[in-house]
Amino acid sequence: MSTLAHVFEAAGLATVTISSTRPVAEKMHPPRVLHGEFPLGRPLGKPSDPAFQRDVLNRAFALLAEPSGPVLVDHPEVIEADEVAMSCAIPPRFDPDLPPAVDEARGLRKAYDRALAARGATSVGRVHDADAIPAALELFGKIAEGEAWNEVGLEGGNPMPIVHDVRAYYEEAGLELVNGPPPGGRASETWFYEETEAGKTIMAARRAMKAAEAPFPVWFYMAPGHRN
Repeated sequence: MSTLAHVFEAAGLATVTISSTRPVAEKMHPPRVLHGEFPLGRPLGKPSDPAFQRDVLNRAFALLAEPSGPVLVDHPEVIEADEVAMSCAIPPRFDPDLPPAVDEARGLRKAYDRALAARGATSVGRVHDADAIPAALELFGKIAEGEAWNEVGLEGGNPMPIVHDVRAYYEEAGLELVNGPPPGGRASETWFYEETEAGKTIMAARRAMKAAEAPFPVWFYMAPGHRN
């Protein structure tokens, strides 16, 4: 965004940028930037809080009145990232003969279907639709147990977009089971990787791939970089 701001300004268009990473703004020097020390992915700060979001936008557009730049202004409120897992009751095991992650994914299907019906859209589908999520988790389980990641039959041969589909399926289903206000910035991420069998299976597969010296990007981006 900082680079695009320079391009648009050179074409005669005034710009305002909202920054989520201050060092980037400091290095790129966009003409007018409001930095919000908010969780990544939430540039307007607080979900379901129109007054706060409007305040962020008003402060950003007010920078258009600055006589010269570059201008870098901090929003006065800091919002810490929420690392507490969202409260979501995972359905109990149904078929003990299945791998735990596969059984778990099947158990979440009704919640996913309700979420899809309510929203009319889904982020699942880069590689697999919802029907194929349990089978994908079965393959990740095989990788975790030591089978070669590039020989288990992953569709397209790239685990990263498949992980995206699995995580999207889980988080959309999980949010349908949450009561109360929207969870914090990384609450659904924490829930997925630390509390679900699917997340634990993917992390185990990631560690196995790293140990087997799979190419760096292939295993690394199966989870956020701060997770080991």
